[in-house]
Amino acid sequence: MNDFELYFQLGWEHIMSIDALDHLLFIATLTSIYLLLDWKKVLILITAFTIGHTLTLFLSVLEVIRFNKYAVEFLIPLTIVLTSCTNLFSSKWLLHTQKIKYLIALSFGLIHGMGFANSIRWMMASSQHLLIPLASFNIGIEVAQAIVVLFVLLIGTLLIEKMGIKKKWWIAIISGTTGIIALMMCLQRLPL
Repeated sequence: MNDFELYFQLGWEHIMSIDALDHLLFIATLTSIYLLLDWKKVLILITAFTIGHTLTLFLSVLEVIRFNKYAVEFLIPLTIVLTSCTNLFSSKWLLHTQKIKYLIALSFGLIHGMGFANSIRWMMASSQHLLIPLASFNIGIEVAQAIVVLFVLLIGTLLIEKMGIKKKWWIAIISGTTGIIALMMCLQRLPL
């Protein structure tokens, strides 16, 4: 297995593994308010998230910045709780505008990138050439995220447009469930 395949696989597994439940929950929560017809908004949203996590991943691997593992492990599920609350109550908050959602996705991407960096930094530190491992790890993450996003959009569209489920109930079920799970994660991961 060459370096590209190895790091691509690691990036893929970092999202698609049951150990990455927090990242899966975040992506599901972030995109649950959209349907397939909103693909342009989702593309911009996921791109903002990607820019955020790529930046912190890159800076961390280069050892420009370092993060406390325990604080990061707490902050990641906190982003899910906050995103869930935004989804559930956005009509009452200023967070209703799309530009603010993009900024939030970018900011939360910075936090998730810290988690990606903590899991991969040790492997890349021994590599003399960081570009291929970093790029292929990130591509693996992106391909896995794209599949999760597509799945959420397809299920949401099917339930809402074909089966007549109200969109607000779909959002409430996804955001409520992910928010509760993430809140339990936060409590388990309190950085004391």
